Amino acid sequence: MKIAKGLMPFLLFILMSVTFLTGCSHVDKTDVEAVITNELNLLKNLDSDTTQKYVSYKELFPDTTQEIELSKEIKEVFSLFFRDFDYKIRNVDVDNDTKEASVSLQLSTLDARTLAKDYAQASLETAILKAAASDTSATEETTDSLEERYLIIDSLLKKSKYETVTRDCTMTLQNTGTDHDEWEIQRSHSLENDLVGGLISYLSDNNLLSPEETLTIYLNTLKSMNTEQMGNYLGIESLLNTSDSDKNSIASALVEQVHQNFDFKITNCEEQGYAATVSTTITTFDSASILNTFSQEQDAYLSSADAVIDGSEKRYQKSLEMLLNDIKNNTANITSTADFHLTNDGVSWKLDDSNTTIGNAIFGTLSNSPVSEETEDADSSEDDSYAQESED
Repeated sequence: MKIAKGLMPFLLFILMSVTFLTGCSHVDKTDVEAVITNELNLLKNLDSDTTQKYVSYKELFPDTTQEIELSKEIKEVFSLFFRDFDYKIRNVDVDNDTKEASVSLQLSTLDARTLAKDYAQASLETAILKAAASDTSATEETTDSLEERYLIIDSLLKKSKYETVTRDCTMTLQNTGTDHDEWEIQRSHSLENDLVGGLISYLSDNNLLSPEETLTIYLNTLKSMNTEQMGNYLGIESLLNTSDSDKNSIASALVEQVHQNFDFKITNCEEQGYAATVSTTITTFDSASILNTFSQEQDAYLSSADAVIDGSEKRYQKSLEMLLNDIKNNTANITSTADFHLTNDGVSWKLDDSNTTIGNAIFGTLSNSPVSEETEDADSSEDDSYAQESED
């Protein structure tokens, strides 16, 4: 077959053009891949400057108000986070007209959702214990300190081994110059979130912990409190927050009863918008049984001649001793139902009026001391009259 002489130059031109364009596209893709490989390998190699370039330290907690200098511990957080980081380039698309490239990747990161839930739990526990350390009726509030938040994550990453998960990611690059190799990755909130496995979006999820999970943290944290913390947090001042050594002994005995008997089971949860009601069965020491035993012993003692001889001060001391023994010797517990109300403030679920609700559920009828100094002092005048009549 013969080709017309005039057609030959045209075909050669077309062939050369296609070869040129194909070659350019191939070079562009290679350059794009080289840029991504170089940058992401720095993340794999735990390069701190690259980490800060793509993932802002404040981006994880945008609501923090306290600015700080990045400490060694905070910088180490992302080194721990990216220690198992890996990636795979799946496809590269180059648009020579717009000088843009779109790259689809598969990223391998630690399980950021589990880390975020662990952080939310640890943060709430810390806030509850911080409130319990104050005797000024403080409520649990998450800290505004960026450093404190990162230290919690640092602790979690050091003590736990998280599974590796994969997620799809799309990177956009822009050719910023006339040369083909001048490609630059375009930073975005979405890219930052993808590089940390979605951790940014998980931490900002106000439903990350359900109402049931939130209540569980409140109650389990309470079980770990000592006498002073429990007294401060629950506000049961007449029993758990006193400088009186005898009352302190009673308070400690009550808290020990809590540690021995307290348990709970969540039976139901109803959510309506930003409000939730969690129904539980609460098992705790039987305060009514303790008070009944104490009342019988006290009545028997007060009707005896010894009570008159002892006088008001000793009688008051004797009543405290009886109450303390009854608490220590108690083996009875009781299970009852209790409803807890929670509100979602747009950040997380919070327990409404937690001090009163939990205090009543745990201590029941022993939320106030059955032994009163005032009552004993008032009775002393009657005892003096009784003693005088006996002498007559």
